Amino acid sequence: MVLIENYWLAVLACVFCMTCWGSWSNTQKLAAKTWRFELFYWDYVIGLVLTALLWGFTFGSMGNNGQPFWEDIMQATKVSIFYAMLGGVVWNIGNLLFVAAIALAGMAVAFPIGGGIAWLGGILFNYFIEDAAAEMGTLPKTMLFIGVGIIFVAIYLCMLAYKKLAAHQQKPSTLGIVLSVLAGLFFAFFYGFVVKSFDPKFVDGGAGNLGPFSGTLFFTLGALVTTILFNPIVMRFPVQGDPVTFKQYFSGAPKNHLTGLLGGLIWASGMAVSFMAVGSANPAVSYSLSNASPVVAILWGVFVWKEFKGAPKGTNLILTVMFVLFLVALGIITASKVI
Repeated sequence: MVLIENYWLAVLACVFCMTCWGSWSNTQKLAAKTWRFELFYWDYVIGLVLTALLWGFTFGSMGNNGQPFWEDIMQATKVSIFYAMLGGVVWNIGNLLFVAAIALAGMAVAFPIGGGIAWLGGILFNYFIEDAAAEMGTLPKTMLFIGVGIIFVAIYLCMLAYKKLAAHQQKPSTLGIVLSVLAGLFFAFFYGFVVKSFDPKFVDGGAGNLGPFSGTLFFTLGALVTTILFNPIVMRFPVQGDPVTFKQYFSGAPKNHLTGLLGGLIWASGMAVSFMAVGSANPAVSYSLSNASPVVAILWGVFVWKEFKGAPKGTNLILTVMFVLFLVALGIITASKVI
């Protein structure tokens, strides 16, 4: 398999992942003009699995690192598969909530709240519950706490801006915020589960025997299983609008199905590249950069989709401060992990 072994190339790979994870939801926004998110989601998850296979049979089957993709799958232990799929299950439950939040509140709200909480939760889990903080000096710990505090403030400002917009448009704001928060809580833990499925020779913290490409595949299969179980319920009891049916899905236009597949391609490509680099960047830096997707999504939501167009006076200032705070927190937290 091909892995990224240079530290700075690994950092660029994590930035690529951040861009993918902050941009895939543009496909949902495009499809939403004629296609409900519950129907979009089937193609999105199929796109995840197909993309994992694509990366596996290309980069995962070339190079001199570890075993080729198919051999790696054949030698996978049940425990390793379990952790990778568990990561997919946890992530996918959160993502189903997340796409509903995007449909209700938009990218510029769902990402800062849901993504911000995931960022916070992952940091706290990795550094305190996993006892990684024991290896940190006083300065890095101080920087970490400052960065976490800044993210809290940024999330609060996002909620404030959305409430101002919702009040101005005379529509309820609570459900979009609640769904974003719940999604973030699930997102916070998936990354650690997938890392545990990896062979420790590829990544610190690995406890299994999978390589990055086989781990990505089993992750997407976990997402597929939970979609089959839960998305029919979401279709039957939607958060917005009337129930949708499988008949509507199978009668959808080809461009709608392709848009969903493209969304899965973008997200899973970000994950595959991130895991190619995780051994060189280390899980801490990889998690921090990859999960800074709210920084990217805010730009899409505000400037491309105009989600805050017509908002009350003062809202743009709140959004600007929120964006700057996310950037500052990203810099401080990343620095705390490499000092």
